[in-house]
Amino acid sequence: MTNQTYPQLRVLCFGAGAIGGYIGGSLALKDHCVVFLERPEMAATVAENGIHITIKGETQHLLHPQVVKSIDEALTRGPYDIAILAVKSYDTDALLHTLKPYAAALPVIVCFQNGVENEQKIAEVLGLQKVMYGTVTTAIGKAGPTHIVVERLRGMGVASNHSITPGFVSALNSVGLNAEQIYHAEGMKWSKLLTNIMSNATSAILQMTPAQVFADPELYHLERRQILETLAVMKKAQIPLCDLPGVPVRALMFVIKNLPEKLSRLIVAGSVGKGRGEKMPSFYLDLAAGREKSEVEYLNGAIVRFAERYQVPAPVNRLLTSILVDIVNGKRKWKDFQKSPQALLTEIKKETI
Repeated sequence: MTNQTYPQLRVLCFGAGAIGGYIGGSLALKDHCVVFLERPEMAATVAENGIHITIKGETQHLLHPQVVKSIDEALTRGPYDIAILAVKSYDTDALLHTLKPYAAALPVIVCFQNGVENEQKIAEVLGLQKVMYGTVTTAIGKAGPTHIVVERLRGMGVASNHSITPGFVSALNSVGLNAEQIYHAEGMKWSKLLTNIMSNATSAILQMTPAQVFADPELYHLERRQILETLAVMKKAQIPLCDLPGVPVRALMFVIKNLPEKLSRLIVAGSVGKGRGEKMPSFYLDLAAGREKSEVEYLNGAIVRFAERYQVPAPVNRLLTSILVDIVNGKRKWKDFQKSPQALLTEIKKETI
């Protein structure tokens, strides 16, 4: 990668799920060379069915994606200009363990994962020079194992912490992904974290939609408290708020922090409702699918870890993490909380009075 036009990138994409399939598939459809590395069972599904991306009712079909089952096989198809990391945060450690022996052969890795700790893990295992910070604000769902649906096109942010950022952003924009350079890497990731935690753990625990959560004044008060805890951690850590592509994070946080709750609830409910009011969030989807892991440990749980480091109270984030992890591990019964806001509120009151 020696100029900023990059007519064709060679991309290694870790994961062919919603994010990986969307970014990697979009690049491949425009003649960039993209190799997807997936688990054997998923690799077979992707190879057999292809990747399909629906935007505004129109579907594009990548019928013969390059998909491999091992890093050894992936590297035989290199070298690569850049890699995209799009696996769930709870799969990061295992993937990095696999990649560590191949650090020298790997390109810069753009981390599009949710959470605020993955980039540090990559740096520790593969080297700081291998890390580029990224985030996706476009709302993406799946209509099938390899059928990706763009529910709301916003864009994606790529931190300008690497010399190849401008060229990569240019390539993303050439295929319609609405990418922007963001000039504070940590600010970008923490600002996205704020949007990720809104009505995520609460919705999953209670099996209620975000719209239902924000319609309840007591639940909104709970949501606001977890946001205020996070903002307090960011302030102590001197991490700035950043607006993200299509998401005015600073204005949204101003509303939540400064306006009366009754008024801010109406504004936030209207704002969130446009994007995902009736759509169940990611924590719920993992729980309903019976997965024995939850990203709550890497989102709300990360807030708790940083809060401990900076000696900032974070009781709501702590309890939301604890309850959801207990449900995932079978230590609490999900049915005791489903459609029962009072059950959750009682637990919160016991722990935070």
